[in-house]
Amino acid sequence: MDAKQRMGGVTPPRNGEGDRAAQPRGGGGAPPTQRPLVYTARKLRKDMSLPEVLLWQRLRGQATGLKFRRQHPIGSYIADFYCSSLKLVIEVDGEIHDRGDQPRRDARRDAYMKENGYQVVRILASDILKDAEKAAAQIASLVASPLHHRPAAGGPPPRAGEDCQ
Repeated sequence: MDAKQRMGGVTPPRNGEGDRAAQPRGGGGAPPTQRPLVYTARKLRKDMSLPEVLLWQRLRGQATGLKFRRQHPIGSYIADFYCSSLKLVIEVDGEIHDRGDQPRRDARRDAYMKENGYQVVRILASDILKDAEKAAAQIASLVASPLHHRPAAGGPPPRAGEDCQ
């Protein structure tokens, strides 16, 4: 009687290795946990609206040299687009933003962003659909000369004692 017949018709493992596929693997324990917001952001990246896709195609290849992220979690919110070096949040507003309590929710979101040092720019989805290049150019011009970096019309005020000379 050979080894195959002794095993009931099953070929025995070579060199005593056993069936590795049938053996349990891993160290057990709970799977790594992440914030639910991260999963939501990942899903939103896959399911972007047409205006978001059109704008993203232009922002990610922007000649400004700045890096934009799409569907980026900030606090308990997810920004449509975010530039970390400028703390700039770009929101694409479709018609849903005019319905129900959405304007109030958007106002709360904008207040949170501003309280935490982010600048929020809202762009209508219809404007992006009409001319995505123009919308991207507006963002590029804002990035090139952000509002908080523009010098005052008459220049900075004189230091104490300089105006008396």
